[in-house]
Amino acid sequence: MRAMLEIAEHSTGRPVDLNEISKKQGISKKYLHALLVQLKNAGLLTSVRGNTGGYLLSRKPNEITLLVVFTALEGNVELVDCVTHSALCARAGDCAARKFWERLSATIRRELESTTLADLMEESRDSAGACYEI
Repeated sequence: MRAMLEIAEHSTGRPVDLNEISKKQGISKKYLHALLVQLKNAGLLTSVRGNTGGYLLSRKPNEITLLVVFTALEGNVELVDCVTHSALCARAGDCAARKFWERLSATIRRELESTTLADLMEESRDSAGACYEI
């Protein structure tokens, strides 16, 4: 998420270099590269080659929800497997714990779906610093 925010901060200008993101956000280049490839494959980023190359958002920050970013990197939002695959547990039909996990997962999904990169950028501007610790 921090890498996406770093790129979003430059969404009206030049591509953002992997080395620049790595340095500013304290993310190893190897790990960051793997994340950026996943985000590019999900259609959230485009890459530009060359000396002035780097990464750009494929859409405006207000068009990219955190749910799209999260699912591109992590897959399902559900916190436990039985929420998505009830067949994994013989007790799934009447399990109070599963019902709780369903509600909590739905709440998280709604929050991710209703928040965009632009929203986080605005929150960052309103706060004392842009740590992007998400």
